[in-house]
Parts: sequence; C-alpha cells; structure tokens
Amino acid sequence: MSSCGPGYASPRDAIDKGPREKLLYVITVQPNEKDPQGDYLATVDIDPESDTYCQVIHRTFTNRPEDEIHHCGWNTCSSCHQPGGVGAKCLPKRDKLILPCLTGDTIYVIDLSKNPKAPEIVKIIEGEEMRKLDCCAPHTSHCLADGNIMISTMGDAQGKAKGDFVMLDKNFNLTGTWTKGDKKASYGYDFWYQPYFDVMASSEWGAPKDFRTGFHGAHLSDYGHSINFYRWSTHELIQTIDLGPEGFAPLEIRFMHNPKRAEGFVGCAVFAKVFRFYKPEGSDKFVAEKVIDIPAKGLSDGSKMQGMMTDILISLDDRFLYFSNWFHGDVRQYDISDPANPKLTGQIFLNGKIVSDSDVKVVEDEELDKQPDPVFIKGRRLQGGPQMLQLSLDGKRLYVSTSLFSPWDKHFYPEMVKAGGTIVQLDVDTVNGGMKVNPNFLVDFGNEPNGPTQPHEMRYPGGDCTSDIWLAED
Repeated sequence: MSSCGPGYASPRDAIDKGPREKLLYVITVQPNEKDPQGDYLATVDIDPESDTYCQVIHRTFTNRPEDEIHHCGWNTCSSCHQPGGVGAKCLPKRDKLILPCLTGDTIYVIDLSKNPKAPEIVKIIEGEEMRKLDCCAPHTSHCLADGNIMISTMGDAQGKAKGDFVMLDKNFNLTGTWTKGDKKASYGYDFWYQPYFDVMASSEWGAPKDFRTGFHGAHLSDYGHSINFYRWSTHELIQTIDLGPEGFAPLEIRFMHNPKRAEGFVGCAVFAKVFRFYKPEGSDKFVAEKVIDIPAKGLSDGSKMQGMMTDILISLDDRFLYFSNWFHGDVRQYDISDPANPKLTGQIFLNGKIVSDSDVKVVEDEELDKQPDPVFIKGRRLQGGPQMLQLSLDGKRLYVSTSLFSPWDKHFYPEMVKAGGTIVQLDVDTVNGGMKVNPNFLVDFGNEPNGPTQPHEMRYPGGDCTSDIWLAED
C-alpha cells in the first residue's frame, strides 16, 4: 500500500530507505549578546561530493540580540506518517523548523520549502505571548500526530521553575498550555511521548532565572532531579520518580524508537549518570535504575572533577546509546541490546578539560592510564568539549558540536568562545561497535562574518534520530 505524510513508516524504514544527509541545519549562537544580527540558523554543506563541503553556505539571522536560540524541531514528523489510498488525508510536509529561545522566550518559525539551502523566517511568536500563559524558557519542540506542535517550557512568567508545555496549531499560533489538572512538574526540560502506552516522559533542568546566569554547582537544590510521567490521553501528571542525589539535572530523555517498548534512558548532567526507566510487566508504574556511572577524576589539588553528561541519543535500531561527556571530553557508544546492562563499545576523546597540556593534573583515574592528548583536525585544535550529538539515519555517521549554552560556555570554556566552536564527524562501526574520527570533516565557526560563534543542535532536512517519534501500527 502507498503511504503519505512526512517521514517514514517505521524506524527500520528510515534506516533502509532514508537518503544520506547532505545538509545540516545548525543552531548557532552569537556569544556577543549585543550583536544586532543575533543568533542564526546555519546551513552547512555536508555532501562529500560538493565543492563547498564542510562550509556554512547560508545564515538565517534572527536580527535580535539576547534571544539565545537553543533547540529546534520540525512542524511535522514520522508520527504523522500514515497509509495512503482512497480517502487518506496527507498532513503538511516537513518543511518548517521551530526555533524556541531560552533567553528571550521568542519562537521563530523557519520555512525551508522555497529553498532548503537558504531557509527564511516566516513568523515570530513574541516572548510576551509566552509569558501571558505564565510560561518562559521554551526548550524542546515535537510535532504531534495531529499536526500540532508541542514545546516544553521551564519557567513561569517571572523565571521561577515550573515544568509545562505550550501548543502551536498548524498555522503556528500559540493556543495555550497542554498540562491539565492541579499537579504540575517542579521543573521542565525535554520530553518524549509513547501513545501506545498512553504516556509521555519529561525531564528537568532548573529555574530559568538561575541557569540563565551561569552554572551554580554549589547550589544543587537549584536543579531538578526527577523524571515526570504524564497520561498522554488526559494530559495529567500521574507519576514522578526522584532520581536521588546522583540524578541532578536529568536533561535529554529518550524512549526507545520502537513504539511498543515501554522503556528509555535519561542522561543526568551534573554527575554524569545514565538512568534507565521502564515499566515492569504487569505494573502500571514506571521504575528507574542507574545503568551507567562515569567516575570522577581525582586532581592534584585534592579536588574531584565530575563528568558532565550533556546529550544522549539512541540509534534508530535501538541497539546503541551515545552520550557526550562535556567536561572530561569524550563521546561514548554503548551497546544496549540488554538495556539493563549497557556495554561500552566505543570511546573517542575530543579535547575537554583534562587534556595532557592543560593546567589540570589528574592523579586518580579509574578509567584512563594517562590524560588524553589534545585533538587536531585539518590543522585546527579543537576547543571545549563534545556536546550536542546527531546520528545519521543509517547509524554510520555521528556529528558532534561543542556549545552547551552561552553563559555556561563562557564559564567553563572561555577559550572555545574566543576561538569559535566546531562540528566534527565520527565514523561508526554499526556491526561490531566502535567509532573513529573522520580526519577530513571539520566545520569551523571561528571565522564567521560577525566573529567566532558557537554551534549547538543539528538537524537534517529529512528528519533524524532525535526528532522523529513513531506511533504503533495498531
């Protein structure tokens, strides 16, 4: 039977039929908050056969300072994919990107239909509209199966912590909030839904008024430490799992791509832990367990350097989990065929804070015999650490950018802010596991028109591992 609507019929369909990515849309932050052109969506040519390979070929500027675009999502995705035939109603094409702003509360709608290489802003939802709903700091954007768009938010109108969600209709009008009932999450951040189990899971960062000013490690009470579960059909918060003292700042949360698996993972930033959450057979409640624990490094001054896990993703076949350890500087690949017992199958260092020529001296390390050497690609020394990840549909190429959030970039990696961020590519062995650096791939944001900038989240025109959600066929 033919099909219509955007995306692919299943994750397997995306792996087998998805084209190789040739363009990369990159959220790019201008660290100079006063620059009148502001942040931009960079279009990067990643076609190896192209004359402009690894170059920024277009910049869609917001023309507003102090907004900080951060994440982005599509207007529609594989959750809208449906069988074709007589009477089938095809939903809109995947041709708009939704760009929420962490600082200004603005939401930009970007159109790619006229020229995918030169996107343009077609609508701006002002931050004041968001605050009228008593929400601020919009973060993750996911399309829903009905063509509407849902965006997580992290604060109330005053910037105090509050987890909620706002809705955009098919015409990109802000229509209200999603959560029903008296119970609200204490914090917000990321989310993922699985309608087959009538559930949505969300994670927690902190209060916008706090994290917007930088990292406050001395005050961990400023950060969330729970997973929140909602009944998808009624929009009600029905369960909260406190991850405890090791679970502060659970950021990126991912269900398995198979829509009939009631399990997933969340990466907890502050102490670099991964928790698995799942629903035991016969139970109506989810449980969570720590399955990956990155040990701290003992330093010569007697202190401990924790890792900072800032992104995770799962390959479309649900076999591998990847995460970035922004502080220590490594990207890891785990085989999660047995999700309760992930097995480390690949690890690549891309600089970080413990490189051998830094002023940090590691004297106790449970994992390494020596400090990793600095990394150079095409003559350019990488600065900062690995941060956002994006995987090709076939799982063979992992793209890694360096920027976390402008105030935190400046706090932890001022040398990266000065030099500009980068994107590199890791080649993945999808049969045996393992990764290696592609020495011919480097996107350098050090010589941008308005000075060095910071690349954050990445998307492909045809969807990817972190934006597509599938619904169960029955």
